[in-house]
Amino acid sequence: MNPLVAPESGSHGARCALSVNVNKVALLRNTRHIGIPSVLRAAEHCLLAGAQGITVHPRPDGRHIRAHDVDELAALLKRDWPAAEYNIEGNPTQNLMDYVRALRPQQVTFVPDAEDQFTSDHGWNLPADMTRLQPLIDECKSLGVRVSLFMDPSPEAMPFVAQLGAERIELYTESYASAWGTPRQAEVLAGFTATAQAALAQGLGINAGHDLNRDNLTDFLRAVPGVLEVSIGHALIADALELGYAETVREYQRCIQRAYA
Repeated sequence: MNPLVAPESGSHGARCALSVNVNKVALLRNTRHIGIPSVLRAAEHCLLAGAQGITVHPRPDGRHIRAHDVDELAALLKRDWPAAEYNIEGNPTQNLMDYVRALRPQQVTFVPDAEDQFTSDHGWNLPADMTRLQPLIDECKSLGVRVSLFMDPSPEAMPFVAQLGAERIELYTESYASAWGTPRQAEVLAGFTATAQAALAQGLGINAGHDLNRDNLTDFLRAVPGVLEVSIGHALIADALELGYAETVREYQRCIQRAYA
């Protein structure tokens, strides 16, 4: 087992794992019909450099990750990287559950995106969304798949997440990324800290993602307790265009390590 994989613990000392979202590799590939850049090779390079997992978010319109990518990555990870986590994101009322039933990834992240949504921009509204989420979470758990709910920084929502039986939340971090380096940074970050504390009090694991990058990641992890995993795609793939996959992953791991120094 990869020694950098974060333990299943909500303690302040649990080391955060890095999952690389390869959607943007597929987006570039899809502008031509010759199969490059390769999504599979991108995943392999990132895993070889020390990433602990791979994330995909297959949208119904197939504008980046497509069904064959989801299947091929599952096969690659099962064959060559059995200790790595496969995290499939999406709206469970659209196409996500078909992948969950067929592939049973280690983790599924429920995201409340509309079919034509440009990018994820909000978390679930709890308790309002509980009725439609409950049977889907129950099904994932019956299949042995860990469920994470994409959530805004909202401490009062954490008891509802626990009531649903989801094991984790993924904190939607765009508001922090927008505030980083401004006078609002401390105030916005305090909301994430409070939400993480509320999640830990409910026995939930904490993931985070959206617009985290090499500049803001360390500060986030220093301030927010118990983060087990960050899922990073856009910034990481953009950095890889300049640094290469391997050095980029190592840079993000250094950012994570600095948070625990």
